[in-house]
Amino acid sequence: MKTLILGAGYAGLAVATQLKPTPGLETLLVEQNSYHTFETRLHEAAAHNTRVTLPIIPLLKGTGVHFEQAQVESVNIDEKEVIMKDGRVLLYDTLVVGLGSVTNFYRIPGLAENASELKSIDDADEIFNFINRAYSSDYEGNRDIVVGGAGLTGVELVTELAQRAEQLSKARGLPTINIYLVEAGPRILPVLDDALRAKAQKTLEDYGIHIMVGHRLMQATTDSVTVQTADGQQKVLPAGKIIWTGGIQARDIVKGEKLEKGPGGRIAVDEFLRAKNYPEVFVIGDMSLAMNQEGKPVPTTAQHAGQQGRLTGKNIMRLARNEELSPYEPTSLGEFVSLGGLMAVGWMKLPWNQKLAITGGMAHVMKRASEWKWRTSIE
Repeated sequence: MKTLILGAGYAGLAVATQLKPTPGLETLLVEQNSYHTFETRLHEAAAHNTRVTLPIIPLLKGTGVHFEQAQVESVNIDEKEVIMKDGRVLLYDTLVVGLGSVTNFYRIPGLAENASELKSIDDADEIFNFINRAYSSDYEGNRDIVVGGAGLTGVELVTELAQRAEQLSKARGLPTINIYLVEAGPRILPVLDDALRAKAQKTLEDYGIHIMVGHRLMQATTDSVTVQTADGQQKVLPAGKIIWTGGIQARDIVKGEKLEKGPGGRIAVDEFLRAKNYPEVFVIGDMSLAMNQEGKPVPTTAQHAGQQGRLTGKNIMRLARNEELSPYEPTSLGEFVSLGGLMAVGWMKLPWNQKLAITGGMAHVMKRASEWKWRTSIE
């Protein structure tokens, strides 16, 4: 059974590292980078140049999985073909698609052309280089930063940037920069309850971050953004750096006549995470429109991508042994938001579907523990 795994993000790498040498199973992992990126820690790399990557090949030891560093151009699941950027065509019996997501700029004029993203280590490097350059003695121009989107990524990023700016300001004797967090919705961090959200907002305010909820980003230029309130009032924010974290959409890379897609371009899957109408194609991670026990879409988070990947790895070995597949049963173990330094807020799941709210240093420890749990699961 010739199996291709496309992508080595949280989902794809979980599949590959779950596998063991199995008679009749031939597996190739295809990824454009030679390393896996801890995307949930990119905000640390952007502010402090923290190392957030691991080389892939050592992680595949003992799995029987081969690795090829290459870029996928498109996937034709009607013909069972994966077309590569270099023109080659790879064939498969079983396919796992874990190619992740791209930033959704919502067609906001000038945003895609002028805003940085935070989806890769290159994006993090660009932001890190800017904030250091902004504190150099010969820097000319606006030094302020506008971050669009107050979800997990946006909030974690602004807190780390504020912390870095404070360090540089003290070290170099320059005034601190202004950091604006712009959110179209009525609140930051909609994934948290009111008490945890209030704690997080207080922390952001203590950092001096300008929180602008209820402000829709309307337009971006090379050195400014225009925002608008619900009553139509507009304001221009000058900016030396614009960063957009306000949305994602699935990569539009898989083609099939009977393919079903949902919101954000995510591919509808069955209870085994196989694309509907294509039982030989597993779709996992950000590209997958899987449903939870209440019939709602499973969130596009690292913990759910890892769960999907581990299950899919086991199901591929079951396929090779002609055994029945196990269905996907998603579970949310908790959610923690880093707020710079040793500060975090979040919750963890307790028995009987209860939640325990945690703040401060203990929340930071729990967030780190979840990251180490992921790391040990792939090593």
